[in-house]
Amino acid sequence: MSTPAYEDHRTDAARTGRVPSDPRPRTRSRRTRTALAAAGALALLTVSACGAAKTGGGDSRTVNLHTPSWVGAEVNTAVAAYLLEHELGYEVRTRQMDETPAWDAMSQGKVDAILEDWGHPQEEKRYVQGNKSVVPAGELGVTGHIGWFVPKYLADQKPDITDYRNLNKYADLFRTPESGDKGQFIKGDPSYVSYDNALIKNLGLNYKPIEAGAEATHLAQLEQLYKNKKPFLTYWWTPQWMNATVDLVEVELPPYKEGCDADEKAVACAYPDVPLKKWMNADFAKEGGDAAEFLKNFHWTTEQQNLVAKYVAADGMTAEQAAEKWVKENEATWKAWLPKK
Repeated sequence: MSTPAYEDHRTDAARTGRVPSDPRPRTRSRRTRTALAAAGALALLTVSACGAAKTGGGDSRTVNLHTPSWVGAEVNTAVAAYLLEHELGYEVRTRQMDETPAWDAMSQGKVDAILEDWGHPQEEKRYVQGNKSVVPAGELGVTGHIGWFVPKYLADQKPDITDYRNLNKYADLFRTPESGDKGQFIKGDPSYVSYDNALIKNLGLNYKPIEAGAEATHLAQLEQLYKNKKPFLTYWWTPQWMNATVDLVEVELPPYKEGCDADEKAVACAYPDVPLKKWMNADFAKEGGDAAEFLKNFHWTTEQQNLVAKYVAADGMTAEQAAEKWVKENEATWKAWLPKK
């Protein structure tokens, strides 16, 4: 929902639009939180680094984890950090950065692991197949999906609006002062993976893409529109905690086929479903001991991630408080992630 990023895609605005040169789906997402939640999560989860970063390999009892900018992925890190510290006795340092820079840092050993990746083919080619400084660490257990969505109350009134071929018929319904004589398409965080500009052009749609800004701004805008039952067409993704509070319906785009998004300028298909992956610094994977084994075992569901994300984004908890609550209530799940003695 990422790329958060799904980052070279990022800072990815350079590559953009949650669409960097790769596909996060080229992705998403990933994503959300109020400025307050973000600040709280960072303050409580991050141990400030004075001096050079040290990987968690060998005898080190320090683990360095990437924290993305969207809340779903943040809580992956929060739960992993809580268990590493309270069950396995490690010190955890987190570094918040866009996705592509995180891959660069991981290849250099400044970050030991990324726990939610929406797909970075260029980085995989460079660091996994290329210099072999990064290795796979298994799937997270969550499948990411990006798409175009309208509110259910609008789809109920106009059922055919969920077919992209009918969008031009309703363009006037989505007009705003910013979009002029075209319908407005609300884009996501510019650091996330997206190819919406190309889709609109290549599908011949009479819409103007308007960036909502950072994820928190995007969500606040949608919440207000939804509350007032206004029509809107937006970039959206799952997993996303706000799906529990707003009922959105996906617009059917031309079906995704392998390679249909290879050329960003020519893309005219839907976003793919992306099983979200974990990656590790190669040295840490070999020498990180219990910490590396635990992170490879870390695997939970979309529903579990969304629940912890809701604790942070909607219920006002810090990421650490949310992680502690979930851990205390779900021992049967996380016990299976611990290294076997």
